[in-house]
Amino acid sequence: MAFRQSADVMLGVLRIAAWPLLVKVPVLAAGLMITGAAALSQVVFWRFAEDQETNLRVLTSAYLDGLSAAILPGLIRRDVWEVFDALDRSRSRYPGIEPRFAIVALPDGKILTASDPQRFPYHSPVPDELVGHFGFEDSLNNAETDDSPIHGRFFGHFGPEDGLRVDTGAGRAWLTRIVRSEGFPIGRVLAEIDITELLRVRRKILLALVTVNGGLTLAFAVGGYFALKRMLRPLCVLTYYVERVRNGTIEPIPQGYQGRIAHEFGQLFDRFNAMARAVSERQTLASQLAEQEKYAMLGRLASGMAHEVNNPLGGMLNAIDTIQAHGSNPVVLQTSLEFLKRGLAGIRNVARAALVTYKGGSDTSQLTPSDLEDLPFLVQHETGIRSLHLEWHNRVLEPIAIDGPAIRQITLNLLLNACAASPVGGTVAVAASCSSHTLRIEVADEGPGLPQDMTALLDQASAATANHQQNKGLGLWMTGHLIHRLGGRAEVQYPRVGTRIVVTFPVAAQEALNAA
Repeated sequence: MAFRQSADVMLGVLRIAAWPLLVKVPVLAAGLMITGAAALSQVVFWRFAEDQETNLRVLTSAYLDGLSAAILPGLIRRDVWEVFDALDRSRSRYPGIEPRFAIVALPDGKILTASDPQRFPYHSPVPDELVGHFGFEDSLNNAETDDSPIHGRFFGHFGPEDGLRVDTGAGRAWLTRIVRSEGFPIGRVLAEIDITELLRVRRKILLALVTVNGGLTLAFAVGGYFALKRMLRPLCVLTYYVERVRNGTIEPIPQGYQGRIAHEFGQLFDRFNAMARAVSERQTLASQLAEQEKYAMLGRLASGMAHEVNNPLGGMLNAIDTIQAHGSNPVVLQTSLEFLKRGLAGIRNVARAALVTYKGGSDTSQLTPSDLEDLPFLVQHETGIRSLHLEWHNRVLEPIAIDGPAIRQITLNLLLNACAASPVGGTVAVAASCSSHTLRIEVADEGPGLPQDMTALLDQASAATANHQQNKGLGLWMTGHLIHRLGGRAEVQYPRVGTRIVVTFPVAAQEALNAA
């Protein structure tokens, strides 16, 4: 499991498209800077190396020219000491050239003299290692076996007339020059020089290029990060206010931000403020219409309650008159008193149901069976004038830890809508039940079916933005709002006749009280 999470994290890091813009742009800029700097450094370094090699060729050519002129008289006479003296004096005469050794070879491939006689003795062959630096075809030791003239053997197999070979790994360079007299070759100069100082300057230039380019890349990346962060600050402000809208607080962006942002973001802020004002006005209008609907519903309930109270009052007055006229008869007295008791109990139930609904008489932390049992008394007027049959099944037998008044209001709203939708003489069914995890409320009617636009009012995603026309649907809008607040879910079903609305609410197992 941990390996899989680590793999997911690695894939998220490698997925560049998922990186934040605040990271992606500086990284992209740094990558482009590094690529450009590497290419530019390569070109500059290559050009510098070429210039160094060209300068080295010029210096070594001047060195060989001077050395050839100095040894020419002695070489013609084969005077070893004169040639050695010329080699020795040339060691410090040419700035920029640090010869490690110099050799003067005769046409037969034997050494006449060298700056280091102990290493290169007189009349010894030129070492094969030195010959190999110039890619000669044969060793000078084999030159004497050739049938061609001596100078042909020596100079034909000895390689180019002038040569320079550089080995940067060893920090050495090897030089060669044929010495001529009146057009005929009379010998060859071979030398090895130290180029470590040249390579040190080259490395110093490379280090300077890498340091400068790396510093500029880092500076531009950091500067780009903070510049982009400042440029994206309006998006952070916009995200903050959008998040407040999502949490239910609609507030326009203050005008003080307008003067500190770019024109494009200013237009975006203006559009958001226009949307915020429109949504705020719509919510205000919906709240006002919901309040009006509440008072209208209260009026209807008050009218029904007055009707339900007035009927038993008339009978009770008749019972009092009967007692006054025939109170001496025990049977008549007992019958009249029982009628008065039933009438007062009915008035008490109607008054208590209305009081609990509109004054929150129930504990908001739980739903009790009596919270639902009182609802049939509140709709007696609606069911009575339309001759509706109410099928009431309340299977909530124990208190449930949920907002009782909200559940009561939801059930009452759905019940009133079902009564209004059902035809005269129809049936309205209400069922309430609770398992260990779910509270379920079902309300069914025999009406023509709930329209789709009214169904949308129960959906938590569209309840806040649904349009209310002519005060219709506000009861459902309020119901949808309450369902959403309690974390519930409403499902509208269309059986063969009418509409069935099933509302479910989550209830934790430990919060429900077992009937046992």
